[in-house]
Amino acid sequence: MTSNSNGLPPRRQPSNASGNSGNKSSKRKAPKKKRMRGFVRVFLSLLVIGILVGGGYVYWLYNQVANTGIDKPVPPGMSASTKPLTMLLLGTDNRPETGTFLSDVVMVAALNPNTKTATVVSLPRDTRIQLDGYKSNKLNAYYPRFKTQEKTSGKKAEDQMKEMMGKYLGVDINYTTVLNFQAFRDAINAVGGVDVTVDKNMCYRDTADNTDINLKAGAQHLDGKEALDFVRYRKSNCKPKTAESNDFDRNKRQSQVMNAMLDQMKSLGGITKIGKVISAVDQNMTTDVESEQMKNFIATYWNISTADVHFTPVTGEWRSPYVYINDTELANAKQALQDTLSGKVTASSPKE
Repeated sequence: MTSNSNGLPPRRQPSNASGNSGNKSSKRKAPKKKRMRGFVRVFLSLLVIGILVGGGYVYWLYNQVANTGIDKPVPPGMSASTKPLTMLLLGTDNRPETGTFLSDVVMVAALNPNTKTATVVSLPRDTRIQLDGYKSNKLNAYYPRFKTQEKTSGKKAEDQMKEMMGKYLGVDINYTTVLNFQAFRDAINAVGGVDVTVDKNMCYRDTADNTDINLKAGAQHLDGKEALDFVRYRKSNCKPKTAESNDFDRNKRQSQVMNAMLDQMKSLGGITKIGKVISAVDQNMTTDVESEQMKNFIATYWNISTADVHFTPVTGEWRSPYVYINDTELANAKQALQDTLSGKVTASSPKE
């Protein structure tokens, strides 16, 4: 396959790749009683990887993704095609059924255009944050707090999260992207669902947000709603009750859905649906990445290997109501981000 001056494959004619800026609605509803935990990390992971594996349709994605950015110039010297950059990824429980903004997923991604590698560090939502200049609290409580302070502080909540997490992880964070639960469901539907093995019978109902989880153990093809139920399931309130899940069970299910969706996106049929995935993201995402920078990300990372996207979850000890982070794991995660940015992490195989 030959390349043009941008290092991309020959352009394919887009099939009605129309722009869609999307109006981001932020209507607030009454907070829900029970908070859903870490499944959005699946979709945030897909945001990092899915944008980067465009295959032969990269130019179509190039135009599609550009429409999700903001209309302002990229600062001099900050092009993703030449400079290692970082992005804070937040997954919130904001969706049609709720108006809340708890950040159930907090991840920081570092990407290096010279080595074509990326490191993604994830932190538990209940992490106890003790940081100079900030009142101690659970990690997932800061974003909604900053949202309520926007009018009085004069600072966007996303910028405050960027500053806080940069200080916590010891890196300068360049961008912030926030996605909600609806994006997860729509993205799964956009690729036609996923094939997974449900590890146990799952039953849970909550009339407060119309939750109705009812899955049977075994090989299943799940749509967006069912995949959401699969990865968020924790405990049962049905009769008879189904077995509960712990954090390790949920992490395994999240990885299973992520891998299944990646398989769908990389398949011939799935590749043609990536535009729909990006459209789903656009309708349920806010970001401060410039439109031109979106193009830079695509041009630079379209052929990155999934083996070179390194996921680094940080764990700890649960002592209600907090997770106390393992200091060694946190130090290793900080170093992994620094190593990626400095070019010490090399690609597993040469890129053509």
